[in-house]
Amino acid sequence: MAFDDELQFEKELVHILQEQHGWKDGVLYNPDEEELKKNWADILYRNNNTIDKLNGVPLSKDEMKRIMDQVQEARTPFALNQFINGREITVQRDSDSEDKIHAGKEIALKIYDRLEIATGKSIYQIVRQPKFPCRDEIYPQRRGDLLLLINGMPVYHIELKKSGVPISQATNQIQKYAHEGVYTNTLFSLVQIFVAMNPEDMVYFANPGPDGKFNEKFFFHWEDWNNEKRTNEIVYDYKFISSHFLNIPMAHQMVGWYTVADKTDGILKVMRSYQYHAANAIGATVAKHDWSNNTVSVLGILGGFVWHTTGSGKTMTSYKSAQLVADMHLSDKVIFLVDRIELGTQSLEQYRNFADAKTEVQATENTHELVTKLKSKDVKDTLIVTSIQKASELKNEVSEKDLEEINKKKIVFIIDECHRSTFGTMMSDIRKTFIQTLYFGFTGTPIHEENNKKESTTSDLFGNELHRYSIGDGIRDENVLGFDPIQCHTYDDNKLRQAVALEKAKALNTKEAYSDEKKKKVFMHYMNPKEVSMCQIENLLPSSQYDRDEHRNAIVDNILENWTVRSVNDKYHAIFATNSIPEAIEYYKIFKKRNSGLNVTALFDPSDNNNNGSIEKIQGVHDILLDYKNMYGKSFTIPTYASFKKDIQLRLAHKDPYISIGKEPEKQINILIVVDQLLTGYDSKWVNTLYLDKEMKYEGLIQAFSRTNRLDDEDKPHGTICYYRKPNIMQKNIEDAFKLYAGEQAFYVFVYKLEENVKEMNRIADEIKSIFENDGIEDFSEAPKTEAGCKKFVKLFNEYNKKYEAARIQGFEFGKPLPDKTIEEPTDRIDEDGNVIYEVKTVKANPPEANISSVTFSALKQRYIDIASGNGGGTKNTPEAPYDIKAYLTEIRTGLIDTEYMNSKFTKFLKALNEEESEEIQKAIKELHQTFGTLTPEEQTYANVFIQQVQSGEVKPDSNKTLRDYITEYMVNDRNKEIHLFSDNFGVNEQALINLLQLDLNETNLDDYGRFTNLIETVNQEKAQEYFQKKENVLYEGFELNIKIDEELRNFLLN
Repeated sequence: MAFDDELQFEKELVHILQEQHGWKDGVLYNPDEEELKKNWADILYRNNNTIDKLNGVPLSKDEMKRIMDQVQEARTPFALNQFINGREITVQRDSDSEDKIHAGKEIALKIYDRLEIATGKSIYQIVRQPKFPCRDEIYPQRRGDLLLLINGMPVYHIELKKSGVPISQATNQIQKYAHEGVYTNTLFSLVQIFVAMNPEDMVYFANPGPDGKFNEKFFFHWEDWNNEKRTNEIVYDYKFISSHFLNIPMAHQMVGWYTVADKTDGILKVMRSYQYHAANAIGATVAKHDWSNNTVSVLGILGGFVWHTTGSGKTMTSYKSAQLVADMHLSDKVIFLVDRIELGTQSLEQYRNFADAKTEVQATENTHELVTKLKSKDVKDTLIVTSIQKASELKNEVSEKDLEEINKKKIVFIIDECHRSTFGTMMSDIRKTFIQTLYFGFTGTPIHEENNKKESTTSDLFGNELHRYSIGDGIRDENVLGFDPIQCHTYDDNKLRQAVALEKAKALNTKEAYSDEKKKKVFMHYMNPKEVSMCQIENLLPSSQYDRDEHRNAIVDNILENWTVRSVNDKYHAIFATNSIPEAIEYYKIFKKRNSGLNVTALFDPSDNNNNGSIEKIQGVHDILLDYKNMYGKSFTIPTYASFKKDIQLRLAHKDPYISIGKEPEKQINILIVVDQLLTGYDSKWVNTLYLDKEMKYEGLIQAFSRTNRLDDEDKPHGTICYYRKPNIMQKNIEDAFKLYAGEQAFYVFVYKLEENVKEMNRIADEIKSIFENDGIEDFSEAPKTEAGCKKFVKLFNEYNKKYEAARIQGFEFGKPLPDKTIEEPTDRIDEDGNVIYEVKTVKANPPEANISSVTFSALKQRYIDIASGNGGGTKNTPEAPYDIKAYLTEIRTGLIDTEYMNSKFTKFLKALNEEESEEIQKAIKELHQTFGTLTPEEQTYANVFIQQVQSGEVKPDSNKTLRDYITEYMVNDRNKEIHLFSDNFGVNEQALINLLQLDLNETNLDDYGRFTNLIETVNQEKAQEYFQKKENVLYEGFELNIKIDEELRNFLLN
């Protein structure tokens, strides 16, 4: 159902929520903050009116102020989530309170309980058109659309738009409120979840708080069990959202169970729909299980497994699943099992960072401590993190009596990365020990029949798939990045094929092969791609083929030549996975010899097994640790190698103590060389490239690729994978792996290649050109003249910029032709040694280059910014204007305006003017005007005035000044005149005005340190009165005059 009126949509949504979806306790219309505080106080009284709490005496204003002081002290959504989910708050009663029992004493008040859903003490209210506080009482208050209150606390804020208006306008509105301080130090700071919606679409996201940043990549759609937003049968419109996301109990659960106050980043996170579905499925499975009828099995009880792609937040999902089971008392113990000790430490830290104040996560230093916690009846020992290694040893540390006691408990195992060690003997020992335990697995790459281990699959070991969110789903939804796999050849395929064919034919050269019919037949068989594929040829190559300096140097050359582009000028880091430890050491030596200026280190298993090459290995570890000390001043030894590994992980992830490492490139690791380390289970959004000189398959390949696919900003549009060893086999392995793990969504996995991206850019640019041509706008000097034109341009430019960002990482530059490809093809000729002669052919790029210049792109970017700031054609970009503006695009104002190019056209114009060639002058003016598109509308005005004055002879240009200099000079002079006139009209100090105008002022900081108030106090009231009388023919006095002065001065400073 479409709505052409926002208020009608709001009315319909409120009706549905109230009548059908549990928001039963009334609608408050247009209340201000004080009225909402009073409403909260009334509900606190209703829910706490017992003798041991409020004892029949409502909260006084001073007592509510003390509660609000706690809200303001908590300040951030991170802390306020813990405040809300703490169930109770304490407040001191007034010393003269009528509650004589508690006067002057602290009492505990129940504010929210995530277990009390839709019960008598949970109050669900809707607020329509709430009045938001503004920073200055002179101005009218802003109004939001809807608030959802649980027990009087505003935990949801919903901004609505009518049909046809993109939800980005609602998200922008929320960001504007945040910027103006609506959610800072007010009752509205309790908001946990924002919802932006129109009748056809919605996104939801956590409140980032006053210190956080709104990031569009963390605005989530709510999807169904199958991860769909829309099917042929169901439209996921406002009715679906109301019944599946905003309904009670769901809305109550989202705040209580499915938000996470993450101590790692100090921010509030909200779970995506697929995370909810998985955690809920595990909770439901445990709740339905009949513990009194356990079937003893060597595999334990198969609970099921969750298939969620790497990078999709599995650790948070597994934690929430464990917390749900533990806090709802569905089991006695929940054990989170990881397959390596260091991953156990990492998971323990993450779990503890996710845990609220009432949840304790227990570590196990050794197997004995694990036994103690398993036997413990203390509720704080419910949630335990341990490793497979420790758990597998438990049978040797425990008596039969203790084991029997442990097995009587309701125990749930949640196993991370269950595609790995669960197929080994240690996991088998655990299952034999815990025979009545319920087992759940989490994996991004479950084992299937195609890649079975020991003839077993993940389903065999864990049971049914409880929920799936594949890598294709994640990339389609932009929850993780896609990949750009680049096939890199260090050997020519034709020459490799010929070498194999000669070897198989037992011939020294092609002349010999052709001279013998038997040899010729064998030779021709291997030379024919239809009979023997290149993958088969690579399989016949000896392993030594890739263990050569020639191969290694070619790879290092490729890495260094493309480093600046792929790393985005050292912003991101790379992992280089090699085939063996000796080869990793060799690569380390090559990088060291090259003196490239990059910080390179290596990480692999340092153990000394006294095997062949162990001397070289230990020497290599020694050199790497010594160089690391010289690079970073951090000293490690072979006995403290685990700490060395930890330091590398923290550096690559920019985690404490390296949070600010982005500003200190000398402390960064540019390239980390590994063999197997960190290729699974390691997360860092700062890794964007993986170099592979090893063959990988199925789950190992997907896991390794996924080290590059964590979300960051627009500088990281995808993960880049460069593979060198057996490139044709690897291409086939990549196709097979993603067919298995992405299925029908494999289409979304790989990004466009450079030529495809530029082809799309050119197609979109042609559409953009037609918009401006249809409006008769030359040189993109102004925005489209109609609202429809602006809307279409904004949509197309968003698409263009997305393709441009991807192409830029792939090496694209405006004005630079795309690289041609060279291929070698065999000819009918042979050389004097009897070898086939190959001919090099050049294949031209298609398209050869972009069809717009950097100057045109700058002009289009400026028009985009104009529309965002309300300077577009048609109507201004008010909240109702349907422009899908991306905030990050409007922030990129630098680097693209080609001042030198504009000035070169200015110089050409002056030359033509001096030579008085009329035709050349007109031509030069036209070329010069084409560069004006890169200027703002205001700058264009001054540029045109200046050019007219030069052409008329009124101004003689100074050869030492650029056109940009003159534009700036004209703007400054004009501004100074305005300042002088304003100062004269109001009697304020001119220098004080200039000082304020030099600051980056906005509504939020305008009166910092009382500077705006102080300036108003210097206004000459008589002069101001005279000014307004002349301007408006009205004689203002007293309070009205003060309002007009405030408005005029504020507008002058901000606009």
